Amino acid sequence: MISADAAATYNNIANGPVAQNVKDEGAKTTAELSNLANARRTPGYKAATGQPLTHYHSFFSELLSWKNPRASGIAYASIVSLILSIRYLDVIRWGFKLTWMTLAITIAAEVAGKAILNQGFATQLRPRQYYTVPKENLDALIGDVNELINFFVIESQRILFAENISASAAAALAAFLSYYLVKIVPYWGLALIATSVVFIAPLIYTSNQELIDSQLHHASEIIQEQTHQIRGLVQKNTEQATQVTKEYLGDYTAKAQAIIKGAENNVKSTVKGAENNTKTTVRDTDFPAVPKADINKTEPLADEPIKPPTKYGEQEPLLNY
Repeated sequence: MISADAAATYNNIANGPVAQNVKDEGAKTTAELSNLANARRTPGYKAATGQPLTHYHSFFSELLSWKNPRASGIAYASIVSLILSIRYLDVIRWGFKLTWMTLAITIAAEVAGKAILNQGFATQLRPRQYYTVPKENLDALIGDVNELINFFVIESQRILFAENISASAAAALAAFLSYYLVKIVPYWGLALIATSVVFIAPLIYTSNQELIDSQLHHASEIIQEQTHQIRGLVQKNTEQATQVTKEYLGDYTAKAQAIIKGAENNVKSTVKGAENNTKTTVRDTDFPAVPKADINKTEPLADEPIKPPTKYGEQEPLLNY
């Protein structure tokens, strides 16, 4: 009776609504994880430079869009659990502990088996051939890691050069907030906040897409209207400034030309007046007469007495007293 009741209870639990619900949820989760894995394909669109993107662009787009909610929820819970385990659990120390305990058990079993049965227990559990990583799997893993690294490299450059203004603005805002939050929030807390924002923000958008799109459209219309008004005012002020500048330049040009013409007329009148004065006032009598006597003959002046010639050897006194 007890065994029959236990079997009936087991059948009720195994085939009951709860078990069926668990099976359905498990099947749906498996299907969504399979869809997420199949989403890793190179997208049809390309970057602004024309180069193709990586298959991780499609993968993360599918993951963060919450089209497969169970798969996205599992990924979010796994990342949060990893961050919390690194923060609160001494994983590295536990890894060393697990290593030495495993090796100690293996060595003890081998020594005990050889001492009792003349054959170690570890020897009996040893596989016939040690496991090796196939070259195909290693090449696929290296290629996958290369694609993941290129995903982050390409996305960082697309954000830096503002290929998508919204994404660049979101990254700038996140960096600005992180600059102040890092002073009061530890790094693990900052990583937890960043993970939550990356996963929860798309979920909020997809849940309220119509409302958010309408508000964004209204905001874009207001911005375009204000931009159009500002552009019109700037253009109008520019035209007025250009017109005023042309008028001032015209006035200054006319005044400068008048000043230059007046100066030229004054110079011409001065030159003409000088020429006329030179022709009328300069006469031959204004200059002294040219001497007609022979300039080679020197005659003593009438008032100066004639001195007798000095003899040879005599010196003429320097001073006369």
